[in-house]
Amino acid sequence: MSLTQHPPPDGNLPGDETRPYKTCAHCLKTKPLTQFDRRAGRRSGKTSRRGTCRSCQKLKRKATAQPILPENIAAPRRRQVLPETETPAAPVRLSRRPLPLPPPKPAGPDPRVLRLNRSGIIWMRGKTDKGRRWQQETDLETAVTLVKEYAAVVVNRHTIRRIYSNKSFRRYILERDRYTCYFCGEYGDTIDHLLPRSKGGHTTPVNCVCACNLCNQSKANRSLDEFMGPDGE
Repeated sequence: MSLTQHPPPDGNLPGDETRPYKTCAHCLKTKPLTQFDRRAGRRSGKTSRRGTCRSCQKLKRKATAQPILPENIAAPRRRQVLPETETPAAPVRLSRRPLPLPPPKPAGPDPRVLRLNRSGIIWMRGKTDKGRRWQQETDLETAVTLVKEYAAVVVNRHTIRRIYSNKSFRRYILERDRYTCYFCGEYGDTIDHLLPRSKGGHTTPVNCVCACNLCNQSKANRSLDEFMGPDGE
């Protein structure tokens, strides 16, 4: 930016001899620095000003502004009514398969030794996917179920410990079932609860199987018998 300390040749008001001047990049006229807006951001400074004067900026705004005409006004969007779609039907090739074998029973005391502590709870410990330890409260029935279904081990009569983290449990189920959907036999990469959690099921190796996305969505919160029928299809 080039600044001058002398008035422009076209003349200015008296007393402007000491005021700095700047040449407008649009109209190429030399004007006082006060007629230029200050810059902002990294290029800001005490004497940094924009290249175009205020009057030229106003002319640019008026030239670019378009009048609001009736033909330029967009019609209001109408809500598009989509046809009602039914729940995606389950695959035709549903067949009841034998349940996967549970993992080897981990070493530890029998779940019958579990007792509520003085606060009336059972402590459950575990680790996150990043290896960070956590601890939370649970009830006696849930603790016994987790131990019986090979998802936890008994630490002492008031505490159990989860065996799998979320990531390791997902990897175990998919590799155990060889990425094959339990319901239709196609490729699967999701985990489904045979007894839904809304009906008392838990995330354990006994209650979880590999499923494809279609079967998982079609089954929803239905039990195995409700989804496939008592005799299978």
